[in-house]
Amino acid sequence: MRITIKLSGHVLFPTMDAQPRVSEYAKTIRGVVSKGHEVHIVVGGGAPARYYIQMARQQGADESTCDFVGIQVANLNAKIFSIALGELGCPSVPTNYEELEKAKSTGKIIVMGGLQPGQSTNAVACVLAESTKSDLLINTTTVDGVYTSDPRKDPNAKRISKVAAAELGKILESLGTKAGEYALLDPVALKIIQRSGITTKIIDGTDPNNILAACNGLEEGIGTLIIP
Repeated sequence: MRITIKLSGHVLFPTMDAQPRVSEYAKTIRGVVSKGHEVHIVVGGGAPARYYIQMARQQGADESTCDFVGIQVANLNAKIFSIALGELGCPSVPTNYEELEKAKSTGKIIVMGGLQPGQSTNAVACVLAESTKSDLLINTTTVDGVYTSDPRKDPNAKRISKVAAAELGKILESLGTKAGEYALLDPVALKIIQRSGITTKIIDGTDPNNILAACNGLEEGIGTLIIP
């Protein structure tokens, strides 16, 4: 299969003082490739992005500028992850569509960060999945799927095993989309999933074994399937 994987910055770079889990997840991606899958990656900004975005806000930056700051950090994270992949990784991090087309011609694993203000790295993952004609998009988070409400705040939240993209949009529309604080999927990401019919799985990425499991099919109890 062709698979696009969004590696959450919250998973790879959870805090500024935590040891990044880059090597561990690079090993996981190599394991997916060893099974014959074509894989491409989008890496989020995580704690480093939030740190610099907050600094920008304190200096009076508007949300578009804060988005740009987050994009730069996500692209740096993507470069680090590409290096960790060794010979499998594409040496350049695409920052626009033209660069993405050139990266596709290398035959290497494309690793991307951000693209443009107002667009989360989740949306970038959808763009990459669409461009590479991926059969599957895996979006890693710090929770084990989509819930009726935020499970970190609501003890009565229930996990949804399967949901239509349109219905998911309704669930998430009340959540804010400030720079660095996007919900599971922003409106741009959902529209791309719908228009291109991209099969998408939301999984708990804090255990890299879940990524391997998701590539083998939506096993019972693992993640949420989003139906375009």
